[in-house]
Amino acid sequence: MSGIIIEIRAGAGGEEAALFAADLFRMYSRFAEKQNWSVSLIDSSQSSLGGYREVVFGIKGTDVYDKLKYEAGVHRVQRIPTTEKSGRVHTSTASVAVLPQANEVEIKINPRDLRIDVLRASGPGGQYVNKRESAVRVTHLPTGLTAICQEERTQQQNRESALQVLRARLLAKKRTEEMAQRGAERREQIGAAMRAEKIRTYNFPQNRITDHRLNKSWHQLDKVIDGDLKPIIKAFQKINK
Repeated sequence: MSGIIIEIRAGAGGEEAALFAADLFRMYSRFAEKQNWSVSLIDSSQSSLGGYREVVFGIKGTDVYDKLKYEAGVHRVQRIPTTEKSGRVHTSTASVAVLPQANEVEIKINPRDLRIDVLRASGPGGQYVNKRESAVRVTHLPTGLTAICQEERTQQQNRESALQVLRARLLAKKRTEEMAQRGAERREQIGAAMRAEKIRTYNFPQNRITDHRLNKSWHQLDKVIDGDLKPIIKAFQKINK
């Protein structure tokens, strides 16, 4: 049983980008459900129309990282937004980061290096959430990296989830630095979420999804966005055997 943390952030495109980020979150959640994996929401920031400016969640299951590591990068969507009255196709982006969860052996954190702040939970959730100061922000002082969790119902649960995210980010930072030290070309997973950096395009008018790294397209976008990622994952696994 392995685990990953996925961070999805809306990029270029405003409200439509936030709605696309929500679609990606649902896509990965549905895929995880089909794989009998467990999904846990860690942190989220919703937009006014119900999309996500940012959503962070964990997935645990067999071979989860091996299957979803290819999802890291900038995803581009082309479609007519629900807010578009003239019927024009818009282009928006969202970035996806896939971080393997780090255990305490891989990443040892000195408690003295942490600053833990308790915040009032924000966003949807009813009176219970708004009345409780249960959200937790953990800051790693030596690096300045932070992690926030406000989706659990207790401070302790939010603290543990935030620490999981922090460990994953520290591990990703450590691996990037090690690659740089070995002289390997350093490449950021998500860049600045600009359209030119896209790894995949979701073209809704043509029901087509194209992965630009594989230079391959599938005309089953409706199935993929509903969680059927198997054809794409198999294509990557085939060339990486």
